[in-house]
Amino acid sequence: MNRLNPPPRLLMGPGPINCYPRVLGAMSTQLIGQYDPVMTCYMNEVMALYRQVFKTQNSATLLVDGTSRAGIEAVLVSCIEPGDKVLVPVFGRFGHLLKEIAERAGAKVHCIEVEWGQVFTAEQIEDAIKLVKPKLLAMVQGDTSTTMLQPLQHIGEICRRHDVLFYADATASIGGNPFETDEWQLDAVSVGLQKCLGGPSGSAPITLSDRYVELIRQRRHVEAGIVAAHHTQGTRPRIASNYFDLAMILDYWGPERLNHHTEATSMLYCARECAINLLEEGIDSSIQRHQLHGEAMLAGVRGLNLQPFGDLQHKMNNVVGVYIPEKIKGDDIRQQLLNDFNIEIGTSFGPLHGKIWRIGTMGYNARKDAVLHTLQSLETLLRRAKHPLQAGLAIDNAMQIYAERKL
Repeated sequence: MNRLNPPPRLLMGPGPINCYPRVLGAMSTQLIGQYDPVMTCYMNEVMALYRQVFKTQNSATLLVDGTSRAGIEAVLVSCIEPGDKVLVPVFGRFGHLLKEIAERAGAKVHCIEVEWGQVFTAEQIEDAIKLVKPKLLAMVQGDTSTTMLQPLQHIGEICRRHDVLFYADATASIGGNPFETDEWQLDAVSVGLQKCLGGPSGSAPITLSDRYVELIRQRRHVEAGIVAAHHTQGTRPRIASNYFDLAMILDYWGPERLNHHTEATSMLYCARECAINLLEEGIDSSIQRHQLHGEAMLAGVRGLNLQPFGDLQHKMNNVVGVYIPEKIKGDDIRQQLLNDFNIEIGTSFGPLHGKIWRIGTMGYNARKDAVLHTLQSLETLLRRAKHPLQAGLAIDNAMQIYAERKL
């Protein structure tokens, strides 16, 4: 075995992406004990930082150790009891993931669906809520499988009016698209670091409303090995998962620091640095940057004589889907791009597998040189594959976007 020496890839797919250098630096910081006062101070700092990232006053704002899927599972398994009704609007692969996790938790899941490349209206969501009468509405904001961004602005009010908990997975969208936890009246949100936040996969920031916390506190369980006389157990059935038991994790992150697991120190360092990086840039500035480079990439792929996928009014700022031309072998182009140019772009899943490429501009890679290098390299390969295009138009289109914004 040789020392690690991965190739210098430029990750321009739908995520993960290249980390910000300062986040990589944080990951190499020396470890300390989980109850060291310095460590618990860092945990408190992370909670405060992510309240700003999520734009919330929620006290219960913390990290779940694991990838973004760990955050999803923790939120769902902690609030769902067997037989609970859950409504999942599906507009891409990750709606199906929410459905599966909810079903594994014992929920009776009801789905509504739109064609991939479309999103739901608030009226469609409300009609389904009236019909199903769910305990929980679970949906994705930005689904990278389709590159679509689901509007959430009016759904929280609908949920409150019908006494429904409202959860959103914002892994692919937060930091590059608007997200307002409190203003949109969300009860639970989970994300990951590996998209617009510019970090590695492996930590899942979450935030929980007071009414969500009140619900899971009713299922509180203190393990026999650490329970003390002053602890009170919940009155409802305990949460099925030990690792993803958010009532126990809240006790761990709370003032008592009641032992649950050993915090993933290096990932906490990364999550902390991702938040600081975003807040120093400014959330609005980060969203504008992602929008700018996303528009430049979109203009560029149009200049390659490629057709964008989906309803562009609802496209995420940070990723674009494009149809693979009929006479082009999509996987061959992706492999050549990777092997000859060290650039990675993505294909998609399910009904879109092999039909579209997904090209990301997110986090550290939402920058001008990354966009131009990707477009120029893709043009070279498409031209050599006899795809009809006007040489240089992709770069000219992107440069026009930058000129208009004076970048």
